[in-house]
Amino acid sequence: MSRIEIFTDIYAPPGRVFDLARSIDLHVATQTRHKERAVAGTTRGLIGPGESVTWEAVHFGFRQRLTSRLAPEFYDRPRRFRDSMVPGSGVFAGFDHDHIFETVPMIDGDGVAENEVSLAAMTRMIDVFDFRAPLGFAGRLVERIYLDRYMRGLLVERGAIIKRVAESDEWRDYLPA
Repeated sequence: MSRIEIFTDIYAPPGRVFDLARSIDLHVATQTRHKERAVAGTTRGLIGPGESVTWEAVHFGFRQRLTSRLAPEFYDRPRRFRDSMVPGSGVFAGFDHDHIFETVPMIDGDGVAENEVSLAAMTRMIDVFDFRAPLGFAGRLVERIYLDRYMRGLLVERGAIIKRVAESDEWRDYLPA
């Protein structure tokens, strides 16, 4: 099993960042190079606890499908949620993706911490992605040599997009009023 941890600091309130991270529409709009689309389950809007989505995309030159589900027991808006691969639904042997959102106290010019409802609030988005490749020992080699770097790149790219959208007015295109 491999673990990737990515930290992204975003100057936006945790609730906004939390909801953008579970927006199906934002995910689809930002993954056009992989031709990713939601084909079953929750296919538009915000995915919620207990709901699933089946993604179809092109990775490694092959069209693939994978279903993930938001675990209700790990859903705590705006602090965290987990999506996990439904067993047997994709190319991985399995994965759990924890999305954690922490409010980081901001310090103003006088050294006084602002309260967390300030418009200057910063959210630290933490992605913890645990995954297992299939095929035993050979799969573990692929994890270390290639898959870890590939998945890390996807998570960093996704975090940068969420940051850009959350810090601009573009977030209004993806979240209900």
